[in-house]
Amino acid sequence: MSRNSYDFVILGAGVVGMTIAQEIKKRFPGQSVLVIEKESAPGKHSSGRNSGVLHSGIYYPPNTLKARLCNQGAAEMARYCRDRKLPLSNLGKILVTTRSEDTTQFETLVQRAAVNGIEVSRLDEKQLKAMEPEARSATGEALFVPQTSVVDPLAVLSSIVADALDAGVEIRYGHSIGEVDVARKELRGPGFTVKFGHVVNAAGLHADKVAHSFGVGKCYTLLPFKGIYWKLRQDSDIKVRHLVYPVPDLRVPFLGVHTTTSISGDTYLGPTAVPAFGRENYAGLQDVTAAELMRIGGLLTQQFLYGRDGFRRLAWQEGRRYFKPWFAQAARAILPRLRPADLIPTGKVGIRAQMLDRVSGRLVNDFLVESGEASTHVLNAISPAFTSSFPFARFIVDTYLS
Repeated sequence: MSRNSYDFVILGAGVVGMTIAQEIKKRFPGQSVLVIEKESAPGKHSSGRNSGVLHSGIYYPPNTLKARLCNQGAAEMARYCRDRKLPLSNLGKILVTTRSEDTTQFETLVQRAAVNGIEVSRLDEKQLKAMEPEARSATGEALFVPQTSVVDPLAVLSSIVADALDAGVEIRYGHSIGEVDVARKELRGPGFTVKFGHVVNAAGLHADKVAHSFGVGKCYTLLPFKGIYWKLRQDSDIKVRHLVYPVPDLRVPFLGVHTTTSISGDTYLGPTAVPAFGRENYAGLQDVTAAELMRIGGLLTQQFLYGRDGFRRLAWQEGRRYFKPWFAQAARAILPRLRPADLIPTGKVGIRAQMLDRVSGRLVNDFLVESGEASTHVLNAISPAFTSSFPFARFIVDTYLS
């Protein structure tokens, strides 16, 4: 029979939750650790649906958590994959400008790379053509980030779960938390009650709701965005050698339509950043309720009216990309010869666990962690959370649990 009292309970068996659970067990081997996951298996949401790209950290302002953890996380994750004989492809990333006015953002990336300790090379038009013949840069310049790699996210998560189980972490699947009693230190759900010493909330798309049940982070709420991908036809004459990204609008936490070549060799283009009208609204009306539709619709309306941080421009360009012709137009900004016929539908879709700060009215760009009574809440575990997961877990234990 399963015990019902644990020193640490982690909510969510994604990569963030599992690496934190493993790090806790490593630091405090005599303490009991339980992971509670509402799904029947790990990786059903963000961790299993992400692109698998190990990001370099070039995008992030110095001294942010993302800047501090991403580059180190990429190195550690790549080493983990090599040590475990997991698939790893070091393709490198090429960043191209798509508008003449991208020069300022381009130079900002060069500066951030230097400060964040990331190796980059500036490419002129001739060098870009030699390295990536299909790519185009509006200004004739591009950046090459050689250390960017691609992994198989589900293979990585499966290995991390196995490591955690070997270390003595317990996992319960199919358990949804319905009630939190902070005073009694109890979590309750259908047919079970678990007592805890400390809870770590790594519930991803539901992290804000969990935090609110602890009386924490009430100024933050989820504003989900759906990332839809298309796949490049295998018989297309467009061949991509590296990961090709546009220089992004650094005011918003989205990278724009880019290419990702998976471990299997398939090339995907995406993702979009269109609104999702449910926390798990992957297709059609899945997980859309009247209450969530009104909540998310109201937040989007406010953001559009305020127009902060380029949100109106983002809404206009991303809303159109839901449709194939407009999506293909966005992709042509980096691959000029691409046509709609080169793209085929794919079931690859993810939802970004993006937090909105209700007080400032702005999207949260950095990782966000809030403390509560006997609890720690990981909010805004958006990209590059997968890449950063190993050092992020150490950061959580060092800062909030030691």
